[in-house]
Amino acid sequence: MKKRVIKWSFLALLITATLMVVVPVGATTISDLQKKQEELKKKQEELKKIQEEEQKKLNEVSGNISGLEDEAEVIADDIRELDESVIMIMASVDMIAEDIIEKEEHIVITEAEYEEAKAIEEAQYIAMTLRLKHMYETPDTPYLEVLFEASSLSDMLNRMEYMEKLNEYDSLQLDAYIKAKEDVAALKEQLEDEKAALEAQKHELEDEQKELERIITEKQEEYENFEVLIAKARQQAAIYRANVKSKSDEINKLAREQAAVRAQEIAAVKAAEEAKRAAAAGNTSLAGGNYLPPSGFSGSTGDRIASYACQFVGNPYVAGGTSLTNGADCSGFVWRVYRDFGYTTPRTSWSFREAGTGVEYSDAKPGDVICYAGHVGIYIGNGRIVHASTERTGITITPATYKTILAVRRLV
Repeated sequence: MKKRVIKWSFLALLITATLMVVVPVGATTISDLQKKQEELKKKQEELKKIQEEEQKKLNEVSGNISGLEDEAEVIADDIRELDESVIMIMASVDMIAEDIIEKEEHIVITEAEYEEAKAIEEAQYIAMTLRLKHMYETPDTPYLEVLFEASSLSDMLNRMEYMEKLNEYDSLQLDAYIKAKEDVAALKEQLEDEKAALEAQKHELEDEQKELERIITEKQEEYENFEVLIAKARQQAAIYRANVKSKSDEINKLAREQAAVRAQEIAAVKAAEEAKRAAAAGNTSLAGGNYLPPSGFSGSTGDRIASYACQFVGNPYVAGGTSLTNGADCSGFVWRVYRDFGYTTPRTSWSFREAGTGVEYSDAKPGDVICYAGHVGIYIGNGRIVHASTERTGITITPATYKTILAVRRLV
């Protein structure tokens, strides 16, 4: 019996000493894994800084594009308004041109009427002049004869009244022709003034049209210049957007590598702890199926839960299952991980939304439960979750925002 105890003690001492020097995982030691973890984390931080700079540039360019588009739209509105003004001016010019033609036609007619009135006035004037000349140059005998030839006093009075009316008629006719000539002359002058005013208005409108067309040309050149600037800004934005996406892809790739390395590290630490316990118990075989969290996990309880959950990445998804190795669904996975740490949790994804204390996603910490519609996962930090996703992917690590988050619950 003594020899057997010595044998087991020596074996335990040998295993412990070996683990203190190097615990191989494949061909990699825990120290190598930890070093690789630090390198991956450093690369992630560097890429995030670059991504932030590219995102900042993208935001600035996007803001510039928005501002340029607003200014271009203002110029386009100005051009449309100016075009409408030019159209109205052109229509006004055409209308005034038609009015001028109409005035010219009226002037021609008025000139003809003036010449006709002038000719009648001159003829009447000549006739009246001849009659007056004959009256003064000829003795009064004919008029007396006319009066004496009257058959009665009444006839004589009638003859005298007729001669007075004849003279009065001549005078009135002459006055009427003179007034008609003067009225026609005044109308002609008025028409010519109106024509001159229309021509002045037409000239002013034509000058205004030319000025508006000049402004439109300048605005169009300015608009085209804005379109060139917007096109260049969009090209630059596309470059920045591609850079941001590229860095995001690299960061996600590093996160997956980091999670895988972390899982390997956790598995290595777990194997070492199991070996220690087996050696201490005098049994070289590890206890199968027992996944109580080893004391080797460091950090807060939430960190330890997150680290513990990551070691099962790659294991299968099984609907209704709760086994971390043989298969679990999303709520079964979270339930089993928390149970192994001594916590009692709900068993369905929807009931997790009421468990523990609610926190904002921006304040999420490793170990928090992220709740979605019909799904749950465990937050592991850096915007990632570990969860039993689908039958195709099994237990995996993905970005926490891969779908809409309904709640974040803190159970520890």
